[in-house]
Amino acid sequence: MNTNPAKRTNVFFNRSFRLVFLGALVSELGALLYSFAVGFYILQISNNNAFLQGLYLALCGIALLVFTPVGGVLGDRFNKAKIMYVCDFIKGGIIILATVLMLLFPSANAHIVILFVLGILGNIISGIFTPAAGAMLPHIVESEKLQQANAYFSIKSSLEGIVGVVLAGILYAALPIHTLFFMVGACFVASGISETLIRYEHIPSEGQLTLRAAFNDMKDGLNYLKTRKAILSLLGAMLFINFFFAPVGSNFIPYFVRTDLASAGSYLLDHILTPELWSSVISVCIGIGSLVGAAILSARKPAEKCGRTIGVCLSVIACLMISMTLIYWLAVDRGSAINTFLIAFSAGSLVLGLMVAWINVPATTVMMRIVDRDKLSKVNSITSIGSQGMVPIASVLAGAVLQSFGSTVLLLVSTLGFAVTAFLTLANKSVKEI
Repeated sequence: MNTNPAKRTNVFFNRSFRLVFLGALVSELGALLYSFAVGFYILQISNNNAFLQGLYLALCGIALLVFTPVGGVLGDRFNKAKIMYVCDFIKGGIIILATVLMLLFPSANAHIVILFVLGILGNIISGIFTPAAGAMLPHIVESEKLQQANAYFSIKSSLEGIVGVVLAGILYAALPIHTLFFMVGACFVASGISETLIRYEHIPSEGQLTLRAAFNDMKDGLNYLKTRKAILSLLGAMLFINFFFAPVGSNFIPYFVRTDLASAGSYLLDHILTPELWSSVISVCIGIGSLVGAAILSARKPAEKCGRTIGVCLSVIACLMISMTLIYWLAVDRGSAINTFLIAFSAGSLVLGLMVAWINVPATTVMMRIVDRDKLSKVNSITSIGSQGMVPIASVLAGAVLQSFGSTVLLLVSTLGFAVTAFLTLANKSVKEI
């Protein structure tokens, strides 16, 4: 007889959870390698055209947003595991196909066109995949273990941010882009193989899926959310939070690395780290902070409410952004102390990772608990749109700002917008009810 209570209660002893976890680990590692490589590669072959990079991010974001509601409808009607592995097989296949086309058509313009098409198609598939995957855990994990399960997923993402981003930087510098993309395609195929083994009790929806039924399902999800005013308040806040914060990671960091850092006569650890690897160092710091935060939460009992914690964490991030903007302006834009900024930004990224874990894990757990399982995919798709809806616009605007006014103006606008939204969220009574 097993007398070890840890073994009886640890969610990893759930076979389906292990398979979902393993599939996510492999596919997200592939996605990380791809997003790291494509961001720098577009800048490399376009002569650091920040607007073109922003346009790529915007079109990918629009494709994701448009097809996420479709994924929400499909996720609540069909077997979620089947949706996951079919999407991973298709995504792996089109990445490998695009890589072959890049080998056949080696010009920079052809590569840009191929990457734009691949990015749009890949995000269409992700829009279908994400709601189903996000609604899987409550079907395979007991309610009291959801926070532990979500914390382990956060730890996984943190480890990918530590190991995967360093690996991405090394591979990007060491391998031809075609070889790296073939590896990414293989990761998605391997993830799909793992997901074919997932088993859970799926109850098919009544009636056939028609266009009218799909729209009715979307409407049903919206009507359900209208009864959850606290969630709607948080969604409104996250819409603007992501609008102002997303350009820092997706636009500013690659541009800073390709311009300020690459053009510096010398920089910290330049005999060890290429400029692209410094981007990995920043991501590693975020991953370490997130790992620590998730590890703490994995051992804690879930709190009944997390709204105030979310508001406090957002306010801490706002203070970090204010500090980093001032340091960049003084040390890089108006000075030559780029090492000061690298050290400060890396230290701030540790705190950022911690705050992100303390926002995402409790919020995700609360959503999985309070939303009915048969509506969870639809609600996930709506909340994804609600929180990410303005990110494509932000990417385009950020690219234009970088191209015309430089990094300091982008950081200033992002910081002020984020800070105002964060402090308003902290004071919001409805958010505190979550």
